[in-house]
Amino acid sequence: MIEHWIAGARTAGSGDPQARSAPVFDPATGREQSRVALASTADVDAAVAAAKSAAGAWGDSSLARRTKVLFSFRDLLERHEDELARIVTSEHGKVLDDARGEVQRGREVVEFACGIPQLLKGAYSDQVSTGVDAFGFRLPLGVVAGISPFNFPVMVPAWMHPIAIACGNAFVLKPSERDPSASLRIAELYAEAGLPDGVFNVVHGDKAAVDALLDHPDVAAVSFVGSTPVARYVHSRASAAGKRVQALGGAKNHAVVLPDADVANAARQIAAAAYGSAGQRCMAISVAVAVGDVADALVQALRDEARRIRVGPGSDPASEMGPVVTAQARERVVGYVGRAEEAGARLTVDGRTLEQPGAAAGGYFVGPTLIDGVTPSMEAYRDEIFGPVLAVVRVDTAQDAIDLVNASPYGNGAAIFTGSGGAAREFTRRTQIGMIGVNVPIPVPMAYHSFGGWKDSLFGDVHVHGPEGVAFYTRAKAVTSRWPDAASAMAAEAPSLSFPNAT
Repeated sequence: MIEHWIAGARTAGSGDPQARSAPVFDPATGREQSRVALASTADVDAAVAAAKSAAGAWGDSSLARRTKVLFSFRDLLERHEDELARIVTSEHGKVLDDARGEVQRGREVVEFACGIPQLLKGAYSDQVSTGVDAFGFRLPLGVVAGISPFNFPVMVPAWMHPIAIACGNAFVLKPSERDPSASLRIAELYAEAGLPDGVFNVVHGDKAAVDALLDHPDVAAVSFVGSTPVARYVHSRASAAGKRVQALGGAKNHAVVLPDADVANAARQIAAAAYGSAGQRCMAISVAVAVGDVADALVQALRDEARRIRVGPGSDPASEMGPVVTAQARERVVGYVGRAEEAGARLTVDGRTLEQPGAAAGGYFVGPTLIDGVTPSMEAYRDEIFGPVLAVVRVDTAQDAIDLVNASPYGNGAAIFTGSGGAAREFTRRTQIGMIGVNVPIPVPMAYHSFGGWKDSLFGDVHVHGPEGVAFYTRAKAVTSRWPDAASAMAAEAPSLSFPNAT
């Protein structure tokens, strides 16, 4: 049984013999490999209580102590990178190289958080009035929570907890129950790094655990990454409970290819962005927008790239793409492909029937799929499929492409492939998108910038990690001070009842 981590130790939770659990599958074989405990409200209460008990002392700890723990944690992440990657691959299905990349990108946020003394430097203004100084600083919120998705079981939680902990908060993580084991290993590495018990806690669960965190009066803020409907729900419910919320939703990321682009390079980049991790990335390219007469050449190049991809178990070093995460995910993807064909789109590459030596029977495999002739009215264009499916939409002009991108309710990421600086500048300025790539298909910002989309891809005003992450996990305090000596205090005139001015 995969247990919770509360107050510095593994625990089965409430101890109820009828406690709920859920299966954890190996996506490459379809076999159940373990079960995970699903937290009750009492389990969530215990985790929040442990965090609340630890938050005060940790929030009062010196910046030097916090950074010492974070530097140790960062080193442990590097030393255990292969182990963490294997855990991710076994439960998610992504190939080992991709899983290692996920661990590396998560470690980069820890490295950013190691600079917390600089990030929390306050401001000071001398002599704002006679004998009066003003200064400001930021304080931790207390107990904060993170609810993370299955697609990046190490990286996405690492967008949250290192910065929250560096800022002096205690953290409760509710990871996806589909691939929960990596979060437990992270908790053990935090303990080995010297983090006090209760500062980092893990509770597994489903909607019951999520609602308990959203409603709990001792949780000051909630970070969420997942689908748009759930992000909207999390934002609404947690906000109603008076919490700070950053809720990142879904995406329908477009890659626009102009006629002057290097088509071969664009196709390689877009195929990698569409089919990497079986398309189960919030920044995956799911729509290629072919502008003008580049369309036929682009579709031909994308078809060749899709057919070259070797699909198999993530643990096989020869595999370039693994399975999707569950049988239900496979059924969902296959259903979208079939309905797109029925709606009149052309299946240039059909991944529903996959015949590759590495794709084991019983695994949740879907091959790279390329659909041409897709229109904005089709379900395959409108919805986030979250699988290895790339739709091609043909438009006449670059302005048509911008209009298409802006008409989407999602605003997470978009890319343009062109040799024109002017066209690229127009695209980056005019598209209503949070993260833009210029000849870069997956424009995920580095840890020292903040990550977040627009429109239905973000609920709340603050993005994750980077400077905005520090602001989210702290609150500002402004102080105005005067230190008169005894003699001047006795000689001073009585305070005026008028609003004071700076003299």
